[in-house]
Amino acid sequence: MKLAIELSDEQANRLREGADRLGIEPEQLALAAVMDLIASEGPDFDSAATRVLEKNRELYRRLA
Repeated sequence: MKLAIELSDEQANRLREGADRLGIEPEQLALAAVMDLIASEGPDFDSAATRVLEKNRELYRRLA
């Protein structure tokens, strides 16, 4: 599955800086973060997923 996300300038800069520190591409860091999040399903994952979905509910509705 291919996925596109929109990052603010600040978020994109932080992603690039983190990737640079690790010596990897920003896409690799983003993928690693997603893989880490979905691999650790449980109460923390459910709480984080719910928080993100609630926070972005209107955005998701407009994009649908």
